[in-house]
Amino acid sequence: MNILLLGSGGREHALAWKISQSSDCTKLFVSPGNAGTSLFNVTENLVQNSYDQSDFQRIANFIQQQNIELIVVGPEAPLVAGITDFLKNNSSTSDVLVVGPTQAGAELEGSKDFAKQFMQKHNIPTAASHTFTAETLEEGLKYVKEQTLPIVLKADGLAAGKGVIICTSYDEATETLRDMLQHQKFGTASQKVVIEEFLDGIELSVFVLTDGKNYHLLPEAKDYKRIGENDTGPNTGGMGAVSPVPFADEAFMSKVKAQIVEPTIQGLAKENIDYRGFIFLGLMNVGGNPYVIEYNVRLGDPETQAIIPRLESDLVELLVATARQQLSEVQVNISLQAAATVVMVSGGYPESYVKGKVISGLSDKAESLVFHAGTEAKEGKTITSGGRVLAVTSLHSQLTSALEQTYAQVDQLFWKDIYYRKDIGQDILGYLANGK
Repeated sequence: MNILLLGSGGREHALAWKISQSSDCTKLFVSPGNAGTSLFNVTENLVQNSYDQSDFQRIANFIQQQNIELIVVGPEAPLVAGITDFLKNNSSTSDVLVVGPTQAGAELEGSKDFAKQFMQKHNIPTAASHTFTAETLEEGLKYVKEQTLPIVLKADGLAAGKGVIICTSYDEATETLRDMLQHQKFGTASQKVVIEEFLDGIELSVFVLTDGKNYHLLPEAKDYKRIGENDTGPNTGGMGAVSPVPFADEAFMSKVKAQIVEPTIQGLAKENIDYRGFIFLGLMNVGGNPYVIEYNVRLGDPETQAIIPRLESDLVELLVATARQQLSEVQVNISLQAAATVVMVSGGYPESYVKGKVISGLSDKAESLVFHAGTEAKEGKTITSGGRVLAVTSLHSQLTSALEQTYAQVDQLFWKDIYYRKDIGQDILGYLANGK
């Protein structure tokens, strides 16, 4: 079948890599793609200006022209904007299989306030919170002073993974709240701000593939959001990931399924929300009990680069079954190997950075998987075109060896003002060493 994948990041390169291995994939178009997504025999990148992800009519026209049978929506923005609804309500594309929730389901990520209300309604464990707007700023400032430090402030809308600020003083919290609501620190995303209690525990990401009735768990992962080592500095889109997560044992995952996954899917059904796609659960393990920090309505980046290589099943078969609500008829097989992913970024990220740096060291003979994110092919060279540029992933029976191989591959890659964290996975190795 002909398949269309929307997106341009490392997540999309990992998905394209896996989709292209399927015997069911005749042709894979990636819009807009990057320098890596065009490297497979069955793939073709589309010109970004011609098929912008927000131009649903052009996408629908392309689906018709190329006889696309399956569309996979990588990033969250088109889902929140309602691309699934548009395609299903368009007579020319109503039969195309879509992996991605409707606009109503995408609100789980599109609005932190909606997600909080949804969890409260369906008794899903999460941190206590309250939502404020510019009109209720004074109430919000009073609420801040009543909380225990640290205090978590979240922009309600989409903020590219950077809209969460953990404040360690009341002065910082009040200044941040004013900055978000009065001065729109995150633009329209912070027209509402969710103030949330801080949960003290260990984070992990759990990934669910659901057809709205049935579901499969994909490999879990732990990602590293801060720019600096030892989790310091501002949040980023993600600086690395490891999978599996040792504390996500059978007992813990049983709680995740019973207390979070199943109530979420059942809650969506009760609210008549058609949800066929991925659910990313950002969780906190607090004393062995899971709490939801956030929902995402797509796969994470860079977690995808760690979990997809561990997936042994045919991804296209799984995606088709999801779109057709036949997920109970297929199995998911996961490799027992550990995956270690390190993200390499442009100097200055997540603030301002310079694009157009020539990347050296890329080779077809690399022992690790090198997934492109912010890259572009230009005049026979691969250059940087974004903040997060490459993600290097290695698989091995032991996490220690996977990390060693990944960092050895990272050392072979270079561009001017390159940066990456050197401590990815060290907390998990410490956890394993202490026998916890």
